[in-house]
Amino acid sequence: MEMQVVQRARENFLAGRSRPLEFRVQQLKSLQRMITDRQGEIATALKQDINRSQYDTPLLELIGLENEISLAVSKLAQWAAPRPVEKSLLTISDQVYIQPEPLGVVLIIGAWNYPWALTLQPLVGAIAAGNAAVVKPSELSEYSASLLKALLPRYLDQELYPVVCGGVSETQELLRQRFDHIFYTGNSTVGKLVMEAAARHLTPVTLELGGKSPCYIDKDVDLRVACRRITWGKFVNCGQTCIAPDYILCEPSIQNRVVEGIRQTLLEFYGPDPKSSPDYGRIINQRHFNRVMALLDGYTAALGGQSDSSQRYIAPTVVKDVPPHARLMQEEIFGPLLPIVTVSDIDDAIHFISEREKPLAIYVFSSNKKVIKRMLAETTSGGVTVNDVMMHYTLNSLPFGGVGQSGTGRYHGKHTFDQLSHHRACLVKSLGMEEVNMVWYPPQNHQKARRVSDPKLLNGSVHSTKDMSLCLVSLALEYCLLALCVCLCD
Repeated sequence: MEMQVVQRARENFLAGRSRPLEFRVQQLKSLQRMITDRQGEIATALKQDINRSQYDTPLLELIGLENEISLAVSKLAQWAAPRPVEKSLLTISDQVYIQPEPLGVVLIIGAWNYPWALTLQPLVGAIAAGNAAVVKPSELSEYSASLLKALLPRYLDQELYPVVCGGVSETQELLRQRFDHIFYTGNSTVGKLVMEAAARHLTPVTLELGGKSPCYIDKDVDLRVACRRITWGKFVNCGQTCIAPDYILCEPSIQNRVVEGIRQTLLEFYGPDPKSSPDYGRIINQRHFNRVMALLDGYTAALGGQSDSSQRYIAPTVVKDVPPHARLMQEEIFGPLLPIVTVSDIDDAIHFISEREKPLAIYVFSSNKKVIKRMLAETTSGGVTVNDVMMHYTLNSLPFGGVGQSGTGRYHGKHTFDQLSHHRACLVKSLGMEEVNMVWYPPQNHQKARRVSDPKLLNGSVHSTKDMSLCLVSLALEYCLLALCVCLCD
């Protein structure tokens, strides 16, 4: 089944159906129409999957997706156009450019926590770049996956952009097939399996993984603002966000004030009982509920800690004075638990972050420019936001992706188009100016050897028509002299 789906997509790609820009634009507009037409159904599916509020659906999933599509439609001709590059003296009369071209058939394995945005955003780039794409939504968000399976063929070309639903066995069968690129969003454990499967076919991958994204709070910052922004980023979608702040680093002197700031914000956001708030979500399934609750074993919550297994509800929870070796600090939480680890100062915080795996994001709250500058200069992460959380994700002008264990590759906006394109080096030489090529041809002599070793010959840059004219005159004179010297030597 999966093999036939992939084969049909490849046959249609090889027939050239996905390449014309007009076709790509038409498919992108159809995808945008699907989002507009079916927003109510999408919101219902998300409510069933993860108790997502109908008001959060556009904000967290669809607005950014629509912006991606609009940008791709408006910029596609520019993105897909040949990109001229600098010439050298040897290529002064030739065409030299980079041509973006489709890779072929892309496999997109989506995530369950934002099942529409994290599945369809890579698809936007795949379509824009002229690829075929097999879409595999996460089986954990089953209502969204079923709806996507039903809707996408009604709006997009189902031969070029098929949807394959199912669980582990279906994903494994897909990974046995040869693709031209695999785009996976999820955890690092599965990411390693995807990379291993891709290696058998030398298939390039984009792995959007996660990790423990730290959030450092400087003692001199406005804690009221910092706590509000951190609370939103941590507990939106019930903490099931790959770039949510995973833990807080702060000095002991402000730890209690941070807890109090979060407590007041939680009351403001979700009322005295978050369980009854329409804006507070649920854990995706029982297995993840049990996993998150197990992380709390042995700790007394400073805030929250309540749970209801029958509803997969875990209250927004803050834990103070968490030691660095605790289980809470050994794996990505991906739930509504927020540990606070105390550090002595900015030096200690930087050391704490740097001795661990490179995170997907780092967040810094400070009014001190020196603190901000040091955190940016002395740490590494996929992305960074200062004095807010997760906002770098919303800018399609910024590449989004991880580094090291938090992922490889990047996407959003033009970055997705480039990630899912082959940048072909193109040189179209003139049949004239044959005297320029004489330096390569035998018989060789001292003068030719000196000329070809001149760095200006290969590395000189030509920027304008005036530069070209001057270079042509200079080159002609040089080669006249070279020819004369060769004749005299002969």
